[in-house]
Amino acid sequence: MGDALWRWDAVDLAQGIRTRRISSREATEACLARMEAVNGKLNAVTVPMPEQALAAADAADAAVKRGDVLGPLHGVPVTMKENVDQAGCATANGVVAYKDLIADTDSAPVANWKAAGAVILGRTNAPAFSLRWDTDNDLRGRTFNPWSRGHTPGGSSGGAAAAAAAGIGPLAHGNDYGGSVRYPAYCCGLAGIRPSFGRVPAYNPTVQGERPMTAQLMSVQGPLARKVRDVRIGLAAMARRDARDPWFVPAPMDGPPAARPIRVALCADPSGLGVHPAVAEAVKIAGEALADAGYAVEAVEPPSIGEAAALWRRLVATDIRMLQWQTIQDLGDEGARRSVGFMTGSEPPLDLEGYMKALAERSRHVRDWTLFLDRYPIVLTPVSTEPPFAIGFDTDSAESMDRTMTAQRVQTAVPLIGMPAAVVPVGSVEGLPLGVHLIGPRFREDLILDAAEVIEARHGLDTPIDPAW
Repeated sequence: MGDALWRWDAVDLAQGIRTRRISSREATEACLARMEAVNGKLNAVTVPMPEQALAAADAADAAVKRGDVLGPLHGVPVTMKENVDQAGCATANGVVAYKDLIADTDSAPVANWKAAGAVILGRTNAPAFSLRWDTDNDLRGRTFNPWSRGHTPGGSSGGAAAAAAAGIGPLAHGNDYGGSVRYPAYCCGLAGIRPSFGRVPAYNPTVQGERPMTAQLMSVQGPLARKVRDVRIGLAAMARRDARDPWFVPAPMDGPPAARPIRVALCADPSGLGVHPAVAEAVKIAGEALADAGYAVEAVEPPSIGEAAALWRRLVATDIRMLQWQTIQDLGDEGARRSVGFMTGSEPPLDLEGYMKALAERSRHVRDWTLFLDRYPIVLTPVSTEPPFAIGFDTDSAESMDRTMTAQRVQTAVPLIGMPAAVVPVGSVEGLPLGVHLIGPRFREDLILDAAEVIEARHGLDTPIDPAW
């Protein structure tokens, strides 16, 4: 734990504030100073909120002095992604036309972190409509990866990941429809989790009408952080009931002890479609760390990742083409139109019968995975089968997008089956971070976070970092 408070973990900050070793104001001032020092290079936090943050920090310190009951994130500085409603702020979602779409109330993730005592430093960047693997838009501009100016910070929670990696708060909010928590965590050397479907409530009052069916079934909210234990505390604070979300499930955060030894299915090249050697090596050494800690690690191919990823793409492409494409065409920037167009263009919209059959087919994948996870409670795979991509990868061509979707196949398969998946860093290659993906049974985030902590103890990266360029 370094002397500078912006380097402290969320767990340490919460404990220090609770015991009055430090104040929330001191922690918040340190993170705001860090933002001032590095955000100009990164463009990660697009709406800094220093006055509101300091006022919230002072209120947090006053609560400590009064002896109030304190939440798990009491006084801890965090960031929120700019695609969720936060009272008094625009839910811009990277779209110029939404820059004045001011929310009257907080969405569930914002309300839950506030209820846990968090202090919001500002709002982080996202691509237009949060529908790209990269983070750039005409409203806020590009977010840069602190590891490399020429490589993506990931999308769509790229602003959240770049901020946390550079020390602008220890904990960042993100959301994940196809990989939008996990890929930015991977690209920026962070831990992160996509929770089980139903674990964390979500609802944006500013949105007109209900979300498309795939977004209802596959989009979730989750935290990113520099340490796995911060991901754990951030997730627990976020998973508080909100009656506005009918999909919320009040499941316990910890399940019964798993049978020992816990079996792990290791697969470095899911579906045999190819994997970069450095990525395969990261999976291998992560598996060795788990084996050394008593896990029973076996090389096993999990159920039909390639098929599940293809089904995700067909269903999502249909929803976008039928319900969102005209809005993207009218209001989106050129990058969004090209990227989303390439992602959906090779998948013509399904007709009603085809869509109904595809949704029904999803159940088979969920069943197959549920049975597989009964035997292997943890599945260890790549996050992406390639290192972080150079900027431009998702807008170059349809062929480049197809390559991207192949590399991200595990990320898109997981939302289809609704299981939780965590990312933890494992080394680097040519100056870029790498990481691995841990998938577990529904509502057993505890199992995969336990395994992630084992891997982190052996192979975690030294973050936060100054921009390397």
